[in-house]
Amino acid sequence: MGVMNAGDVDAWLLAARDGDQDALESLLRAYRPRIYRYCRARLGDQDTAEDVTQEVCMALVQALPSHRHRTHTLSAFVFGIAANKVAMSHRSRYRRREESAAALPELVDGQPGPAQQAEQAETKEYVMGLLEHLPEATRHLLMLRLAAGLSAQETGQVLGMSAGAVRVAQHRALRELRTLAAQPVLR
Repeated sequence: MGVMNAGDVDAWLLAARDGDQDALESLLRAYRPRIYRYCRARLGDQDTAEDVTQEVCMALVQALPSHRHRTHTLSAFVFGIAANKVAMSHRSRYRRREESAAALPELVDGQPGPAQQAEQAETKEYVMGLLEHLPEATRHLLMLRLAAGLSAQETGQVLGMSAGAVRVAQHRALRELRTLAAQPVLR
């Protein structure tokens, strides 16, 4: 899905709060891909990201009646829930101290071939390695802005920052990533 129409989202939100199942399904259909991208970027594992995405959607359905649009946008509300669920997943994984084996990707027609997949995996590993040089809070900010596609205002609401502070922090983080990428040792 491309850009969501704010009017549609507002209408779906109001109708979903009143018990309209079609409106609730429309909201979930609109947000689920963005939630998944955010969870996948933060967790790295496809299966865990799918599980956490489902948890976020269930939590959203339960919490939707308490959301007040005047205090936070729906996106900030949704990704606040997602950030909490991702943190819970990290804590759970840490407590178990087990790393799940990476699942073999299922190739479906239209998917990239093995060479393209290897190149994408290498690029992803490189970028994730660069991100590891940034503080956790900065990585989180970038994931909200880039992977989840939140606006600066929505990201600020999730992180308790002003939109201007989010833009400045993002600019500095991207500049730092460019500097790191230019270093021959990290290439």
